[in-house]
Amino acid sequence: MVIYTDYLETPMGLMECQASDIGIRQLIFCGSDRGVEKPNTVTDACKVQLFEYFEGARREFDLPIDTQGTDFQKVVWRCLSQIPFGQTLTYADIAKRVNKPKGAQAVGGANGRNPISIIVPCHRVIGANGSLTGYAGGLERKLWLLRHEGIAIKHSVCELYGDVRSVIQHRQAKTQFLN
Repeated sequence: MVIYTDYLETPMGLMECQASDIGIRQLIFCGSDRGVEKPNTVTDACKVQLFEYFEGARREFDLPIDTQGTDFQKVVWRCLSQIPFGQTLTYADIAKRVNKPKGAQAVGGANGRNPISIIVPCHRVIGANGSLTGYAGGLERKLWLLRHEGIAIKHSVCELYGDVRSVIQHRQAKTQFLN
């Protein structure tokens, strides 16, 4: 199977999009590392829709998805995809929706392994107390995405992360030598 790769500059840093002929396989923040670009129609459509999202002109994505994961992970990721723009759910809410009412921790594990950031909106899942909890792209980015969607965040959390863009740039500069 051929995997196609392309990159997109976003307000939160560079993102790498990988796709098969079927759909998006992975969309991640990749620091400043660019590999070989080999786009296809799926990666092209992904870039267009993400650009529209960041410009405020798109609230829903209609891209084909080709996720690779366990059956449980795929069920959780489908549930995440149903969280509307500008709304959040808790891990317990998702657990109930996937018929595992005591499975909030398992939902958290599946959420953390989501390979398709933003399009499968794992950033819209928060802790039961309103906390941001984890995000593979970093809590600074999660805060930025939630603010972009008009979701009010507790003031103390906003103070903690301050200027999101500065924090992201500082983090990328610190990690550029880890490869």
